[in-house]
Amino acid sequence: MKDKVNEIRISYKERIPSPFWQKINSSKDAADLLFEHWDKQTIQVHESFKVVLLNNNNKVKGIYQLSKGGITSTIIDLRILFAVVLKSLSVAIILTHNHPSGTLKASTADRQITKKIKNAAELLDIKLLDHLIIVPNGDYYSFADNGLM
Repeated sequence: MKDKVNEIRISYKERIPSPFWQKINSSKDAADLLFEHWDKQTIQVHESFKVVLLNNNNKVKGIYQLSKGGITSTIIDLRILFAVVLKSLSVAIILTHNHPSGTLKASTADRQITKKIKNAAELLDIKLLDHLIIVPNGDYYSFADNGLM
C-alpha cells in the first residue's frame, strides 16, 4: 500500500458584503469608512488594530480586526497580518488602530510597527498606503498625510 501524501489545495471565493468595494481615494475616505464600521461602544475602552484590504484599484475587499488590547496598547503579530493579506489576494493595505484617550499623535511604538510592517510588505510587493489613528469623536491622524510613510 502506498503512503498517502497530503496535498495542499488553495481555493479562493470572494464574498463581499454591500458596503465594500468602495474606492479609497484619500485618508478621509478610509477614516470615514473605518469610523462607520468601528464599535462605538468600545472605541473609548480598548485599543483595536485593523487592516483594510484593497484590490489593485484601491477598492475595499474587507476590513479585518487583527487584535484587541487594553486601554493603552494592543499586540500585532505580523505573521497573522500577512497571512490574512495574502489569503485575501490583496495588493494594498491600510493599517488602523484607535486611541481610546483621544490623542491624535503617533507614539514611538506606532511608528516602529508601521516601519516594520512597511518593510515586510515591500518584500511581498504589497503597498502599505497609510496607517490611521482613529479617535472616539471621529477625528483621525494619517501617517501618509503627515509624511511618516
